[in-house]
This record gives sequence, C-alpha cells and structure tokens, in this order.
Amino acid sequence: MAVYRGKYVLEGLATISPEMEKDLDTAYDICKSLDELPCEMCGRCCHQPNIIVRPEEVDRVATAAGVDLYTFMTQYVYQTSDGRILFNKSENGPCRFLGKDNRCTIWKDRPQICDDFPYLVSKLMSRVYLAVTNPDADILDLISYMDDTWPCTKEIKSRIVGLVEQARKDR
Repeated sequence: MAVYRGKYVLEGLATISPEMEKDLDTAYDICKSLDELPCEMCGRCCHQPNIIVRPEEVDRVATAAGVDLYTFMTQYVYQTSDGRILFNKSENGPCRFLGKDNRCTIWKDRPQICDDFPYLVSKLMSRVYLAVTNPDADILDLISYMDDTWPCTKEIKSRIVGLVEQARKDR
C-alpha cells in the first residue's frame, strides 16, 4: 500500500511513481492554497462523520479533553474493523468538542484531520488530482459532493477552476 506525505493512503497501489508524485504534489499545493480562505466559524465541518484520531494523536487529544486514556478510548472514541479510531458522536450531531460558540474546545490539540478539513482531506485532493491529470474532467462536477450552503464551498468553487486550469498548463 502506497502512502503519500505520510498520511494519505493510496489503496490499490504498491508504490507512487515520480510522475504521479509530481501530480499529487500539484494537487496538494492547489488544496493547500485554498487553506488561506477565511473560516467563518459556522461549525458545519464539526458535524462530519468519521472524524479520525490517528494513533499518535490519542494521548495528546485525551489530555486536551481532560480525561485519562482509558476514559478517552472507551467513551470518546471507537475503533473500526479496519483499525481507524473515530470520535463517538450522535448520527447528525457535532463533534463532542464543538462548543456552543462554534469554537473547538480542544483547538490547540485537535486531530490533524480537523486542521486539514476541508482543504487537505483526501476526497478533495483526489478530485483535484483527477482534474489536473485528465483534461476532460470538470473539476466542478468532481466536487459536486460539496455542500453549497457552506461558506467555504462557495469560495473553493470560485477559485478551483482557475487553479486547475493553470496546473494543467504548467503540467
């Protein structure tokens, strides 16, 4: 199994070719540039399913939550059959660390996925990669899964077409 940048698992691939890595770097850079968009603190991202805590983050997040490791592992998270550690949360409810003011109560020690979302998550990056490497792909169709009621979605969609077109030219 190939892993890009130490955290993006590319299932079905044993290795990443230099050409593919270059294109992945381009997609990553495009997504990273979107990270500059201002957050309106709407809290919608904290309602997403599958908020992952990587094994190396467990102690830090438990400490930030103010609970011992046993309590954290038995009451705050659960482990899936494929080994991922996910936050426990109600079906449509927010992450338990989202405060009433839509601010994260463990902000300084939040999991990496929270820091990366929505710009550097694999779903968006994979769509940008496909758009950059396939000139017939329409990036807006590829990211149609994004919720248009989110303030950041509007901003992403307003910038992504030009960024992908420039990356195609540069490629």
